[in-house]
Amino acid sequence: MQKIITDHFPELNQLSGENKKILESGIHMISAPAGTVMFSEGSECKGYVMLLEGTVRVHKVSEDGREIVLYRVESGESCIMTTTCLISDEQYGAEGVAETDVKLVVVPPGTFNQLLARSGKFRNFVFEVYAKRMSMLMMLVEEVVFKKLDKRLAHLLLDRNKDQFEATHQDIALELGSVREVVSRQLKVFERGGLIRLARGSITILDRDGLGAASE
Repeated sequence: MQKIITDHFPELNQLSGENKKILESGIHMISAPAGTVMFSEGSECKGYVMLLEGTVRVHKVSEDGREIVLYRVESGESCIMTTTCLISDEQYGAEGVAETDVKLVVVPPGTFNQLLARSGKFRNFVFEVYAKRMSMLMMLVEEVVFKKLDKRLAHLLLDRNKDQFEATHQDIALELGSVREVVSRQLKVFERGGLIRLARGSITILDRDGLGAASE
């Protein structure tokens, strides 16, 4: 078990032998299929999560039903929403859903707090990850509040690894914290400008340079 963890989280190799034993004796592994709600808003935190395989989407739902993706947890990452709950002894403030089949290890609260108190290496590991993710969340807030939707949409499309991909207008609206109708209108503007081609459930990028100009 220890090797599985350190293969994905090499920073934990720096723990002392005794602290490695505490970590290994306390953790348990969980597997879940795509679509599983890993935690919901208002639920109790069951432990510190470290993802070994797959992707978990963490999103927030407003009172009027609008959603925004806060971040994704990928293989080799931990979830700062979980960290926040453990440190503050509060309930989850968002929902996490497995976008793919996932495998993860969970460090129970007692083990987590014990290692946090006795191991500087473990504290550094936890808070370095926390700080990086908080920086990303601040960037998200800045984008949502200060950047126009057309620039954010162009940037999102360019972030895709290929020029043709499957995505519904609702999926994109969720990513941007907007609504489908607004996103659809802006996608049509891009299509009329020859930047993209729209089809049912898919988008093809025709002019990356043009999208790049739109995102600046």
